[in-house]
Amino acid sequence: MHLLDATMLYAPASGGVARYLQEKRDWLRRHTAVRHTLLVPGPREGAGDRGETYIRTWLVLSSGYRWPMGGPSWTRAIVAKRPDLIEIGDTGPVGWAALRAARMLDVPLIAFCHSDVVRIAGERLHRSAAAAVKQYVRMLYGRCDLVIAPSAYTRDRLARWGIARTAVRPLGVDLRTFTPRARDGSLRRDFGLARSTRVLAYAGRFAPEKNLDVLLDAFRKLGPRYQLLLVGTGAPIRAQANVTVIPFLHSSAELARVLASCDAFVHAGDQETFGLILLEAMASGRAVIAPDAGAAPEIVVPGAGILVPPRDADALAAGIEAFYAQDIDAMGRYARAHVEAAYGWDTVMRSLLALYKDVRRYAASNLRRYATS
Repeated sequence: MHLLDATMLYAPASGGVARYLQEKRDWLRRHTAVRHTLLVPGPREGAGDRGETYIRTWLVLSSGYRWPMGGPSWTRAIVAKRPDLIEIGDTGPVGWAALRAARMLDVPLIAFCHSDVVRIAGERLHRSAAAAVKQYVRMLYGRCDLVIAPSAYTRDRLARWGIARTAVRPLGVDLRTFTPRARDGSLRRDFGLARSTRVLAYAGRFAPEKNLDVLLDAFRKLGPRYQLLLVGTGAPIRAQANVTVIPFLHSSAELARVLASCDAFVHAGDQETFGLILLEAMASGRAVIAPDAGAAPEIVVPGAGILVPPRDADALAAGIEAFYAQDIDAMGRYARAHVEAAYGWDTVMRSLLALYKDVRRYAASNLRRYATS
């Protein structure tokens, strides 16, 4: 089988989507005979440093992502690769180019719903924008053979958009990189912090939907005994004495060191479609404090962290204080055990590969796939 992934959600400082695609690529190479092609926007035509294939794209967004222009060139590139199955990772122009290629090749098209663009449009723009985006997404996803949701929460959101052909397949985590063995006792010293300082970490995009204003407000309420290490890139973060901003870490090993060396991971985002960083923190032997919303309750099971009411700085601060009243190392060990049991990439990828095979079998027996779309 030749699997082709195509997405615009791939940039030097991108997070979960890029890690999913690279982990998939590496796992398929090590464990299967599946041929994998990864098409992404880039600064030039040709191969990237990790085996991805760039299609030159000039327009660079403020987030570092490149907005693909010229859909026909993407369609031609996909057709030239002649894949047996195509997966798209976003609902932008790459998705429509892949749809055209799938029809030309008569191969199945799968979409992986990595982000809730309908909710983002509604919160950043207006309810009317959300309605328009919902219709747009339904037009694209409705023409796919299957839409993969990384969580039951996302599957339910898709159902509300009118998308019926869905399957839940979670993302996974690199258990060798994100491990308690990455813990480094010198982390506090590196940042000039006393050993008694209660240190928590956040890692991800500095974007409105992450509710960083709630997170920062919670730490203002907690005071100088607590320190937040804020790892990532995006909108400027206003200065705060007990917050240290760390630029985006390109190295997974360095991110694992930060996660494993803090006391816990803290998150204020309440609309995560999955939350890969939550898994990575738990795999690093650290508990998670997060809103009881989005996909977080599916990942942060009882004993592995604390869930608090969303968008409430007082509740988040209280949850952090309640965390320190418990055996934080025991919670971290339980978090690691939970991730090991359910979210290792080997477990996740075998399930995903079985799904790919099912989609191909169905497509082969259903010759009228595109007749009504």
